[in-house]
Amino acid sequence: MVDKSNKALVLLSGGLDSSVVLSLCRKEGYNIHAISFDYGQRHRFELEHAKWQANYFNCFSHKIFKIEFYGGSALTDNIEVPKNNTVESIPQNIPVTYVPSRNIVFLAFAAGYAEANSIDDIYIGVNAIDYSGYPDCRQEFINGFERLINQSTKKGIEGKKFKIITPLLNLTKKEIINLGKKNGVNFSKTSSCYNPVQKKRCGFCDSCLLRKRGFEEAAITDPLD
Repeated sequence: MVDKSNKALVLLSGGLDSSVVLSLCRKEGYNIHAISFDYGQRHRFELEHAKWQANYFNCFSHKIFKIEFYGGSALTDNIEVPKNNTVESIPQNIPVTYVPSRNIVFLAFAAGYAEANSIDDIYIGVNAIDYSGYPDCRQEFINGFERLINQSTKKGIEGKKFKIITPLLNLTKKEIINLGKKNGVNFSKTSSCYNPVQKKRCGFCDSCLLRKRGFEEAAITDPLD
């Protein structure tokens, strides 16, 4: 367990994965600073869950920053969110729910926030197995961005290096859910749907299907069912 005086910055969307990451940091005894982003996402309802999770896991601080993205995605523009019936029917190409450069923007913002608040460890819940094919959820991206911020900030040049930590990167959704259950995550206070209607999940977007399969494989009842 880390020294409780140590700080961690958690990118907290209010989704299942980021809530599990938050639970890991709490278990490790970090002094947790959490940040969330309102970027005009059609599923911004997730931010209500982010607030709840930050309070539940006793974060030292939680801030929501408003960023205006530039369209070009079904999550931020008037583009229909794809629907499928099964995980197997999800196309292998990068989907229209990809938000151009989203994690580049988020992690750049996080690096600035971390540097200003003397935080070394930045946690993000990206996943390269049960995900929708986003290029900014891969190990290559994380490694490259960590090098970038350590080469382009005062902290990286003069002080202790940043670490971008991705504890869920190589876990299946089943494994993530089991880990969350072990750490006491309240899954009813997480949101996964890309296209909720009146705060209810659609059940057919990529994220809904991956969540559904994960709970089935973990033999755990999803409280959202």
